[in-house]
Amino acid sequence: MMEAGYKLGGRYRVIRPVGEGGMANVYLAQDLILNREVAIKVLRLDLQNDPDTIRRFQREELAATELVHPNIVAVYDVGEDNGLQYIVMEYVSGTDLKRYIADHYPISYAEVVRMMTEILAAVQQAHSHGIIHRDLKPQNILVAPSGHLKITDFGIAVALSENSITQTNSMLGSVHYLSPEQARGSIATKQSDIYSLGIILYEMLTGKVPFEGETAVSIALKHFQNEIPSVRKLDPNIPQALENVILRATAKEPAERYASVGAMTADLKTTLSPLRVGEPKFISQISNEETKILPSLSAEQFNATAPVTATADAAKTTAKAAATTAATSLQTQKKRRPRLWPLLVILVVVILAAVGGFIAYDQLQPVAVPNVAGMTQQKAEAALISKQFKVGTATKHSDDQVKAGRVIKTTPAKGSQHKRQTVVKLQISTGQPQYALKDYTDQNYATVAAKLKKAGFKVKQTTVISRNYAADRVVDQSISAGQQVVAKGKKITLTVSVGANGFSLLDMTNWSQASVQEYASSMGFDLKLKYDYSTAVQTGTVMSQTPKAGTAVPHDAKVTVVLSRGGQDTN
Repeated sequence: MMEAGYKLGGRYRVIRPVGEGGMANVYLAQDLILNREVAIKVLRLDLQNDPDTIRRFQREELAATELVHPNIVAVYDVGEDNGLQYIVMEYVSGTDLKRYIADHYPISYAEVVRMMTEILAAVQQAHSHGIIHRDLKPQNILVAPSGHLKITDFGIAVALSENSITQTNSMLGSVHYLSPEQARGSIATKQSDIYSLGIILYEMLTGKVPFEGETAVSIALKHFQNEIPSVRKLDPNIPQALENVILRATAKEPAERYASVGAMTADLKTTLSPLRVGEPKFISQISNEETKILPSLSAEQFNATAPVTATADAAKTTAKAAATTAATSLQTQKKRRPRLWPLLVILVVVILAAVGGFIAYDQLQPVAVPNVAGMTQQKAEAALISKQFKVGTATKHSDDQVKAGRVIKTTPAKGSQHKRQTVVKLQISTGQPQYALKDYTDQNYATVAAKLKKAGFKVKQTTVISRNYAADRVVDQSISAGQQVVAKGKKITLTVSVGANGFSLLDMTNWSQASVQEYASSMGFDLKLKYDYSTAVQTGTVMSQTPKAGTAVPHDAKVTVVLSRGGQDTN
């Protein structure tokens, strides 16, 4: 473990460790030349002494530097420092997909499709450069705070491809996503990556991996002996089209999987479409034929014959035994066919009729419109599609209670029963209603103020002496005309004219009553006197005034002055 402050390769200063893996330790470091944060993976110490591993490690990572894609973690540099092999990569803050699934499950189907599409785009880019990942798993997929995904560790997996899963517990995480051919020891191909992608999609939809076991070997055995469990048994709302992507990607035989990642992407993108409702379940054609009767292997037989690398001779022997058994089975079936086939035909017709009738009956049964109020439009549409409704045109309305961009209600209403494929329209909130301010210049203040208060504004008045505007007319407004604002609780100040003959009220503090009365008489304003106790202000002098000093008022203004009575006598 490298200490903080250590300078790797004379250029990268280690800040802190950020993770440990089966193959490498990861550190956050500062690139002292380009002044940026980077992630550095240092190959595990027990692998540093293997020349073949080091050579493959360097060769594959140098090839990975050619991969430039927004969904692939960029590899900046590969180097060695005092015998330590390291890779310098783009630093992505956030978490890995494994933790993201644990923290956010269940994830909406639409979001799963979006995230999976980004993963597929990255793998497609690598495949187009002839690079196979070989170790695709959620731990190698980073989720940035923005929600975008980036795949890491292109190339590093091949450096360990010759290490048996029985040799280290570090492979226990990877074996959950290992293709059957890799588990047998065959060379990984693009279809092997596609198998791993299918398992990742399975986990994103269910929150767990399809096969568990106490050892890597027991899990590997399940990958090529057991069928992938149905995700729709765990969540019946998952569209059959979406499950079919998993089933095809994880077919036991590579030939039955998608021909390319691009083909898988094209299929995935339409899985939530109403046009694919009622799609039949994908059934492997190869696994249903006679070759499916391959004898099962125990964990002991698996370890004895192929730790993960089954030999070519063993494979041929197994295939020969399977072919012999299949031929015997086929001959037996042919002998019995004249007596059994009419019954079988009748039985199949009855079953198909029953299944067809059930499906037709099920399709005619009404379905309750789900409650999608408060959801984003994307999540609401996915929820409706999952219930086999069609999504109609969305309309927008202001709403005080519902956040902008969220669903207010549906038409038909939530909970109402309707046939499948019924069109459901969404009403989307634009947030609180906004008020379009007009130009109130030269309008009567009282009229304007009443209108704005009714809309929800808090109106404040200031006055000014003006030769251009008559008394009580609006001269200016604090919010310009044409602006649209949420009126509720919004403050607006209107500047109002007191006319050309107005004046600024003097500060009468500490004036005597006689002086105040003389001032009122000379200026012509309506004076109102009030009295209050005060130990701070001399008896008979002004304590306060309304309006306050400096306020522009008309000559006939109403002015209130409070005079001191002196200290209150408590006796």
